[in-house]
Amino acid sequence: MSSLLSRYADCIFWLARFVERAENLARILDVNETFSRDARGSQNWLSIVQLNADEKRFFEKHPIATADAVIRFYVTDIENPTSIISAIRAARENARTLRPLISTEMWVHLNVFYNRLKQIDKAELAPGAMTRLLTWIKEACQTHTGITEGTFFRDQGWYFYQLGRYIERADQTTRLLDIKYHLLLPKSADVGSPVDASQWSALLRSAAGYHAFRRLHSNGITPSRVAGFLLLNHRFPRSVYLCLREVDQNLNELRSRHSLRGGSDACNAVDELHAILSTKTIDEILDAGLHEFIDLIQCQLADITNRLAVAFFGAMPTMPDAEAAPAPQ
Repeated sequence: MSSLLSRYADCIFWLARFVERAENLARILDVNETFSRDARGSQNWLSIVQLNADEKRFFEKHPIATADAVIRFYVTDIENPTSIISAIRAARENARTLRPLISTEMWVHLNVFYNRLKQIDKAELAPGAMTRLLTWIKEACQTHTGITEGTFFRDQGWYFYQLGRYIERADQTTRLLDIKYHLLLPKSADVGSPVDASQWSALLRSAAGYHAFRRLHSNGITPSRVAGFLLLNHRFPRSVYLCLREVDQNLNELRSRHSLRGGSDACNAVDELHAILSTKTIDEILDAGLHEFIDLIQCQLADITNRLAVAFFGAMPTMPDAEAAPAPQ
């Protein structure tokens, strides 16, 4: 690929990742209102900081992880690179580079979205109003996805968009499950109680998976079932398994349909991770250690991203940091 095409591919890939990241964060913040009503309230807000590996950055500004502090940090703090407004700003800057390739509708929507985020005031972040605001953010991200589906030309760029979208989604699902699973491991007195059930329901809702899960498991929610569903289910759009299957299909189609050289290292890494997810049962994963398994997945996802960057984006090989996101392109 030429240097110009490599830059376009890089921008498309990260445009998709940043919008997906913003939607996931909005959903987690919204659902965390449910978590915060019990004795684990402060832990639940802290878990969002931990999920994004932001402890150092957050506590430089805030002495404690209260609901108000976490919400402001992740919704409107433009100095926080992992906030929603920073993610959409980064998506918009990538879209600016891509202006010759994307539709007017995509460009206008991202501009309107970002400008509206800049206008959020304190009243909209109040407990009674926050759900309405976060619902709007989720819907704005979903609108972007719909506009992209309906207007983006199906050439090489489309496949890079899909790769970014599904790699980010898999990463977000693993982070959510890793943090929340251990936070919610039940105390003996809580097992089977309404509080216990509502907490696991909220975890599923954070991944937009509650109703899909109930279709499969109408007779109850257990920790192992939730973990298995989010990691290994073949039909849930946000499961790690399905995301990796989409990455595999899009990468292979990109190389075969458009005769792009390179990417074999990335294909091999995707195949290796997909094979692991295809052969493991949730009981085997939990027995060996869920955190260790998720850490393996996150390292592999970072490695896949690095290999894609080397093959298609003109990057030099590096040892990637699984928690780091690049600056806006």
